[in-house]
Amino acid sequence: MREIDELTQVDDPAWPELQEAFTGSGVSVRVLAPEPEEGRRCLVQLQVTARSTLGALALNCGGLVLDGGWVRVFGGGSPAHGGLPSLARVNRFPAVADPAWHPATGLVVGQDVLGGVFALNGHDPAAAGRPGDPGQMTYFAPDILAWEAMDMGHSGWVAWLLSGRLATFYDGLRPPGWREEAAALSLSEGISVFPFLWTEEAHADLAATSRRAVPMREILGVAADFARGMGPADPGFLGEV
Repeated sequence: MREIDELTQVDDPAWPELQEAFTGSGVSVRVLAPEPEEGRRCLVQLQVTARSTLGALALNCGGLVLDGGWVRVFGGGSPAHGGLPSLARVNRFPAVADPAWHPATGLVVGQDVLGGVFALNGHDPAAAGRPGDPGQMTYFAPDILAWEAMDMGHSGWVAWLLSGRLATFYDGLRPPGWREEAAALSLSEGISVFPFLWTEEAHADLAATSRRAVPMREILGVAADFARGMGPADPGFLGEV
């Protein structure tokens, strides 16, 4: 495995360009303070350099909170400040870097407040029950309890998040007042919707649903249980939050 200096001391690191993209985006971006040691641990296990978007986020920030709190992107973690868990914690990295370890079903890199999960496919997504190609992004959609291919890599996904196209992506999933509901959440919470998002009632009239803040782990657990019991397939690992 490459040592931390090989991963961090690179030409053309991605972080300055990312900072410019945050500033120039029409989407609100909150950059969480990093925990340097945890960020370095992420890099060593992932074996990606600071030249990549994934490596730059892990090394330089505790994560991103986008679009008024609707979307969260995992980085090096900032739980000590009430922030997000690290990529290492979310994906259950081994305590000591292990060259034989890899995420079995894909690397969870983000989530939204409804329990949607963004993950980066591994080497054999079909064997893990995931759509799309190796190294491409997928999305666990909480309104259909299934994974969808996104046809982009991680860096392309981050650029897409900043592009202003989230409104179209979440069309029909954001009720009136969603900005206020998202802004009121802590970063360990999400929005529980009842009737559930995957029901005909919610699809027919989202504004009439009841919504409340609950721990994100509860939202993900309920979605996984229903997906296994009545959905198209077991969604597999949705991240440790």
